[in-house]
Amino acid sequence: MRGGRLRARGTGWLKRSVLVSLAVVLPLGAGVAGPAGTATAAFNPSGFDFWVDSEMGPIKSRIFPAADGNTSRVVYALDGMRAQDDLNGWEKDTEVVRGLTAANINVVMPVGGQSSFYADWNAPSNFFGIDAGSGGSSTGSAATGSAMTGSSIAPAQVAGKKNTYKWESFLTNNLRNALSSRLGFNPNRNGVFGLSMGGSAALTLAAYHPDQFSFAGSFSGYLNISAPGMREAMRVAMVSAGGFNIDAMAPPWGPAWLRMDPFVFAPRLVANGTRVWVSSASGIPGAGDVSNPMEIVQGVPLELLAMVNTRAFQVRMATLGGGNANFDFPITGVHNWRNWETEVNRMIPDLSANIG
Repeated sequence: MRGGRLRARGTGWLKRSVLVSLAVVLPLGAGVAGPAGTATAAFNPSGFDFWVDSEMGPIKSRIFPAADGNTSRVVYALDGMRAQDDLNGWEKDTEVVRGLTAANINVVMPVGGQSSFYADWNAPSNFFGIDAGSGGSSTGSAATGSAMTGSSIAPAQVAGKKNTYKWESFLTNNLRNALSSRLGFNPNRNGVFGLSMGGSAALTLAAYHPDQFSFAGSFSGYLNISAPGMREAMRVAMVSAGGFNIDAMAPPWGPAWLRMDPFVFAPRLVANGTRVWVSSASGIPGAGDVSNPMEIVQGVPLELLAMVNTRAFQVRMATLGGGNANFDFPITGVHNWRNWETEVNRMIPDLSANIG
């Protein structure tokens, strides 16, 4: 874009511009990659591993059955940009499963997908043909052989790099069908929610797969990704979160990119009648947030960015007459699991009333 003009000004100007851009977006982008604070694994024995093969290789999900044993009420819980290959962050860092299963909702937690935005990418991620990093541990989804067959479908350390991320296809085809055929789960009128990256993805999945998802929840999501500066912040974030190249996901402002932008596809959510729950806190630390200084340093600006995005999406939905959306803006809260866990518990009655 404007390549001739850039060359005319010389490479020195270009280098200075790049350095200034990185200086501006690096602190923000690194934070966009995930929540503040360090995750501590907390395995929940009430769940079980559920492996499903896909174009990416075998993918693990964690399944938590509803308290009453029903198979008609299902919700998918999506992770953030620093998703790991052992457990989903909702299991590691929250107790949301307890409230969801007590409300007689089956919980599906896909594992893996670091920096994926749960999208179908255009190509494997690399920089000038060079793999920028492993992107996660070697034990988990799309990393080892299939747990069902013992075959070596995908070698270690390849997720999204030696193969191409196809997360939307996996969630709406492979996993959906396997849950139905092997567990008897209802494949229609499910719910989906997520935080940050997963919040944006939850709205995307519901917009384009309305038969599967009748409810979508976004917590601190980036819902206006075509706004000035957002792609650059996301670029730096994805490098930080596993060494992924955003250009392999979708070219700038082309059809695939715009398809991922909730601000752009909002009319679909209105037309579908999808029940939408969207929240973002103020960025003002609450009483439980001040114990970790890094959560304040990273979590405050991140939540402010998410709040600006969410407010823009709220205005967009209002102009469309979208009475199908609930917006919640807590007075306090930063970009962390404490905030998101509280919001899920607020959301459960609305979710329960709009699935199954």
